[in-house]
Amino acid sequence: MKFDTPAGSNPIDRLHVVGKPTDRIEGPLKTTGTAHYAFERHDVAPNAAYGWIVGAGIAKGRIASMDLEAARAAPGVIAIVTAQDAGALDKGERNTARLLGGPEIQHYHQAIAVVVAQTLEQARAAAQLVRVDYARDAGRFDLAAEKENAQPPEDDGSNPPQSKLGDFAGAFARAPVQLDATYATPDQSHMMMEPHATVAAWEGDKLTVWTSTQMVDWHVTDLAKTLRMPKDKVRVVSPYIGGGFGGKLFLRADALLAALGARAAGQPVKVALQRPLMPNNTTHRPATLQRIRIGATEDGNITAIAHESWSGDLPGGEPETAVSQTRLLYAAPNRLTAMRLAVLDLPEGNSMRAPGEAPGMMALEIAMDEMAEKLGLDPVEFRARNDTQVDPEKPQRPFSQRQLVQCLRTGAERFGWNKRNATPAQVRDGRWLVGLGMAAAFRNNLQHKSAARVRLDARGTVTVETDMTDIGTGSYTIIALTAAETMGVPLSQVDVRLGDSDFPVSCGSGGQFGHNATAGVYAACMKLREAVLETLGMSVQDAVFADGMVRSGDRSLPLSQAARAHQLVAEDGIEYGDLDKKYQQSTFGAHFVEVAVDAHTAEVRVRRMLAVCAAGRILNPKAARSQVIGAMTMGVGAALMEELAVDTRHGFFVNHDLAGYEVPVHADIPHQEVIFLDEVDPVASPLKAKGIAELGICGVAAAVANAIYNATGVRVREYPVTLDKLLEGMPAVE
Repeated sequence: MKFDTPAGSNPIDRLHVVGKPTDRIEGPLKTTGTAHYAFERHDVAPNAAYGWIVGAGIAKGRIASMDLEAARAAPGVIAIVTAQDAGALDKGERNTARLLGGPEIQHYHQAIAVVVAQTLEQARAAAQLVRVDYARDAGRFDLAAEKENAQPPEDDGSNPPQSKLGDFAGAFARAPVQLDATYATPDQSHMMMEPHATVAAWEGDKLTVWTSTQMVDWHVTDLAKTLRMPKDKVRVVSPYIGGGFGGKLFLRADALLAALGARAAGQPVKVALQRPLMPNNTTHRPATLQRIRIGATEDGNITAIAHESWSGDLPGGEPETAVSQTRLLYAAPNRLTAMRLAVLDLPEGNSMRAPGEAPGMMALEIAMDEMAEKLGLDPVEFRARNDTQVDPEKPQRPFSQRQLVQCLRTGAERFGWNKRNATPAQVRDGRWLVGLGMAAAFRNNLQHKSAARVRLDARGTVTVETDMTDIGTGSYTIIALTAAETMGVPLSQVDVRLGDSDFPVSCGSGGQFGHNATAGVYAACMKLREAVLETLGMSVQDAVFADGMVRSGDRSLPLSQAARAHQLVAEDGIEYGDLDKKYQQSTFGAHFVEVAVDAHTAEVRVRRMLAVCAAGRILNPKAARSQVIGAMTMGVGAALMEELAVDTRHGFFVNHDLAGYEVPVHADIPHQEVIFLDEVDPVASPLKAKGIAELGICGVAAAVANAIYNATGVRVREYPVTLDKLLEGMPAVE
């Protein structure tokens, strides 16, 4: 199905099942422990051995020698695989560093061996016996120290290293009110519940991996490339994922080393990346340094805005695109954005929930708050005053939908923003200083082609097959709702099968583009409808699919009758035209936060939170709310506690486990409320829906930081906002 004109009226608009708060259909499987996660696939590999990964003990250099004798002689050991005996390996297109290092070491904890044994305990014990001597090289581990050496990254066509409009320097110099401030965000780590894990099995020259990946087809492609084998010889199965957040978008060491270990052992092998290896071995959100300059008239109209960002990555890596939202969020005739990329020998930086906008808005939305204070304007009013309904860089291109101001106004009213005291450190509740803060939310809507296969059997059951995955976002339910609405059957008559590379290739689950999978399912269902009508001899023009029946003219037949002779199968996908060139497609929101700060200790407590979101049609409000409150919680972590501590001498993240890397727990999270504005976006997809999973994190950290400033009068520009950064400037205790 080619989607190149805005969607008109279609079967989804009936909203018989779509748009209703619906429990997840896979929920009982997850809560009873019967959903199949990668490491738990005992059914597919009952005779599996276990692999334990050995990570490099240096960040940069070479392996001088590796003594495996004691490990090979350890009880239960079946095989040990290193780069020396793994055979010729390539590197996946989406990997920056090689997944199996040696003799060259590119980053700390880069996998250098996998020990395969009969039990997990035996593999772990034997891995401790591997002795490695290194020749260590000097490395670059400090972004601030390398800032002056940073260079413009390569232009990938979507995020230019620099964008300019008008005369920023001149307009900024002339502006009567100016802000010039620098902000810092730290390296942050994925800490999903399920570790990266894989079961690998060979059958002749064909490899099957049961793994935890957000992008099944990417996994197939890069695993085949790395192993230098045909893509059609690799099968990837990933029906359930225990969290990904972008950390499982790309092929990682667990899958490659499980495959290599299984080949060496001659039997299936399970590998789960041990938790202490994850921050240094996989990907993380890179740290940024961001300079923001805003010039405005005295009545609060922005005349000049500039956002420059510095981040680092391994050679060949990519920048954190922290300036992307600034190109689109606020109006200003004179504009400048720029990114610089430093070469660092830290582990690979890459996507983490809302890459670009999440850290970018941590800086931009504090800057907007600071500028509002300089102007003597309410922060909500300042943002609303600088709204735009067109792409600021391309005024001829309007936004398909943009309800930012409605989000701001609705949130302010619901949250009681009018009760906020604009003068900091004035509101007390016993020992607590109380403050309110807010920030805008923004995340682009991304369109990707996505396909599915749909079957109709004689019982009237509709079965959907697509390699789309479920990372906890509710994909099974959303896809089932789409098929049920389109085919006119109850939800109970839809069976959804996901996460298998034998199924048609979907968009995958990441980047807030998972909504494209529903569009692909819709396309396949519309094709199945055509087959049904042809079989039943009914007209396409006036056909209605509802309540398990097909009606056309004065005829009405059960849907199941079309498959009485044989099962009907249809396969199709969504392919997008140039609507994204004609319209800017984005999602918008507003976050409001109340905090209390202990006047004696500077301990911060978040008391209540509100998010107002405009993101097209909300297909399942219950699942959407879950996604937003999860993102809000993640934003609290980014604001107050999350930071990978870099050892700038030896080049590794010190707090590389759940014991040392702090994330919010239940006690940290207060009352959370989510409001979805009534919106449909016919430019986005046939379902008129957009992604929402990442919008909920964008701006949250800044809203928390702004609330802390309102409570204390202490402005912190370096995240996370910890006690040591507040104590010195706290108001005197009476």
